[in-house]
Amino acid sequence: MIIRRQGTTPFLITQPDHAQLAATIMERWQANGLPGSPRRGAILFAIKEHDNGWREVDAAPIVDANSGEILDFMNLPDDARRGVWPRGVQRLAETPYSAALVAQHAVHIYRRYRDDAAWTPFFIEMELLRDDFLRQERSATLDELLRDYRFLRIGDLASLTFCNGWSEAPEEAGHAVTFDNEYLAVSPDPFAGERLSIAINARQLPATRFASAREAASAFSDAPTVTLTGTVSGR
Repeated sequence: MIIRRQGTTPFLITQPDHAQLAATIMERWQANGLPGSPRRGAILFAIKEHDNGWREVDAAPIVDANSGEILDFMNLPDDARRGVWPRGVQRLAETPYSAALVAQHAVHIYRRYRDDAAWTPFFIEMELLRDDFLRQERSATLDELLRDYRFLRIGDLASLTFCNGWSEAPEEAGHAVTFDNEYLAVSPDPFAGERLSIAINARQLPATRFASAREAASAFSDAPTVTLTGTVSGR
């Protein structure tokens, strides 16, 4: 779950909804050879589905037993985070190149754990899945997949920046992303001067701590849905 806070009010956004927004942004991307890529369809599908493994996790908020706070996707227990990705990759088995891209995404976003022995089986599994699905595709090399992966990564970062309300994200694929007052800016401009309207649904929860996961799930189910809107363009 993604949590955007406005003051003390938490707005909860599911990871699959964030991924759909990432795809919406990247559908209008005009830079870096994406429009003419023979693999554009598979790349965009990977972006749209890259967080499908979170469906089960995001069905209800996860609560820290000690604090009563809802945990966002960055603060879940390691086992929960690792479990998302084999499930999500296998769901894309009928589109092998998309599956390979999502497996690479899992390898990339958790790279800081490379030297942690508890994470070693995860990296082995993800790289084996990536390489197996890439062999099934037969139309691209690993180097080409790594170059195509930058589109998934920048789309993911752009959407996460908006959904979280971050002021900026780390530079990726030669592009910087900033967010201010509902305006998401990408520099240099990859949209050929176009300004896009974007929106995502969120659940507005009360600013409180929860005594149990059941209480949080009930609050989530009853919470009003609000639409967070903004625009995105090149700086």
